[in-house]
Amino acid sequence: MAAQDHTGLDRTKLLAARYRAATDRPYLASALYSLSIVPSESVPTMGVDRHWRCYVSPGFVDATPVPELAAVWIHEVAHLLRDHHGRAGRLPAADQRDRARLNIAQDCEINDDLIADRLALPAGRVVPGDFGLPDGLLFEAYLPGIPPQPYRHNCGSGAHGVLEPWEKGGAPGVSPVEADALRRATAEAMRSHQRARGTLPGGWRRWADELLEPVVDWRRVLAGAVREAVAWAGGAVDYTYRRPSRRSAALRGVVLPSLRRPLPRVAIVIDTSGSMGEDELAAALAEVTGVLREVGLRGNRVSVLACDADVQAVTKVTSAGQVELAGGGGTDMRVGIAAALAAPERPQVVIVLTDGYTPWPAEPVTCRLIAALVGDAPPDPPAWVETVRIT
Repeated sequence: MAAQDHTGLDRTKLLAARYRAATDRPYLASALYSLSIVPSESVPTMGVDRHWRCYVSPGFVDATPVPELAAVWIHEVAHLLRDHHGRAGRLPAADQRDRARLNIAQDCEINDDLIADRLALPAGRVVPGDFGLPDGLLFEAYLPGIPPQPYRHNCGSGAHGVLEPWEKGGAPGVSPVEADALRRATAEAMRSHQRARGTLPGGWRRWADELLEPVVDWRRVLAGAVREAVAWAGGAVDYTYRRPSRRSAALRGVVLPSLRRPLPRVAIVIDTSGSMGEDELAAALAEVTGVLREVGLRGNRVSVLACDADVQAVTKVTSAGQVELAGGGGTDMRVGIAAALAAPERPQVVIVLTDGYTPWPAEPVTCRLIAALVGDAPPDPPAWVETVRIT
């Protein structure tokens, strides 16, 4: 006989389903047990709000076998772990308002992974194939391919981000900081599970990798570092009589100098040792010279030094195409940095393009130094070197 509470909810059956989900997929246990249960006759099946409250229909629990309830538990916590409500808030306003299509796209992102993991989902679940779409994509990619839908799928504001009438609280919630900690702990548990057993659904593996090792657009990071360094170096001011100060007019017979903001000089030291790939070097150099051109540094303001264990060439450039990479021997970027700083026109910014397998100066240099590290898992330079990793 079902052990129902005063709301009519068979809590024993519901908790047995959660226990099964957490036992079969232990990497989800912390997230599953962080969900608070709120019985509600208004919710169609089960849904979550952004505070990790799980609203449950007593009738749905009665009608659904435990294996399917376990799959629904995992489905609902997946909305929260994947931050669907946060990602939905970054969509155009029209897409945010279309809760039906948005929720279906989110369900497609989750359900293909759950089915591949051999979970028994209840009847009526949607998958990408229902709309002629491939598996393995994010809901943002599925959304344009979902046609207008009647409003029948509703996993709550924890999914689509819009507060539902049946979300009335009634149980403790999880704060945004706690939610972020739960996501990271779950991702680390997934990685440990994969190392120990070698099995993890592809969608969860990609999610965990992205959370623990987020992919950053290196071009944007490199461009930001170069712009900041150039702005910092160009912030120095000096006096010049080439354009007298406007205040000179108030002082008869006296000429006052005006302040000027000189354009900085930039040196680019390129590692041309045998371990470097020309394609990656060319891409990084093109980005650097493009940024320098945008900020007005051209011609004799930029020097490029091709360097392996010795400085092979020094050229003045205005584009990446003007650089001829020479060398191919050992690696010692200290030589290139020292040569750049010893030039008659001393640079205020030095950018080093290298795979990182090089000695570095023993102490900070007297300029802004940026290391653009090319390749997979390059070693770290000293902490005082600004670092951008180019993947």
